[in-house]
Amino acid sequence: MHPTHRPVASLMVIAIAAFAAHARAHAQAPLTRADVIAQYEAAVRTGDLLAPGDSGKKLNELYPARYPTPTSAPALTRAQVVAELETATRDGDVLAPGDSGLRMNEVYPRRYPTRPAAVGKTREQVRAETLEAIRTGDIFADGDSGQKLKDLYPGRYVKAPSTHAPGQQADGTSPDARSRAPA
Repeated sequence: MHPTHRPVASLMVIAIAAFAAHARAHAQAPLTRADVIAQYEAAVRTGDLLAPGDSGKKLNELYPARYPTPTSAPALTRAQVVAELETATRDGDVLAPGDSGLRMNEVYPRRYPTRPAAVGKTREQVRAETLEAIRTGDIFADGDSGQKLKDLYPGRYVKAPSTHAPGQQADGTSPDARSRAPA
């Protein structure tokens, strides 16, 4: 079958692209009326509006003399560029030959100095933080709501962080001791 005669695949690609654009548009915080007015006035000043007609160009593209030119970042000097290149070559941060897309320090790690590893948390610190998040409901609920458990069920979780030792209840007893205590 000819690749252009795949309507289902084409529809899937279009649907995925539309979904991604929709998700990006709704991920941003809503703008206030004043923000929208300020953005519109800035677009009018800079000519960043579509020109009337079917050209599809912006006003600053059709009439560049009428609008200010955008400022660019200051360029690096030749000496700065050469220094950056020498540093990248020395550290192996330049692309290796071929089509791999890897850097020289990834292809030949023994030829270049090792980078210091970032200091992370210990296993116990991560475990304590996870248990605290579970205890306070500071974890995401199942499903697509994006809400945390403490927001969905506010009566089930404590408000303030705990000051007791990990593995103990708020009254200082272990969870097993409470379940064994006579009622």
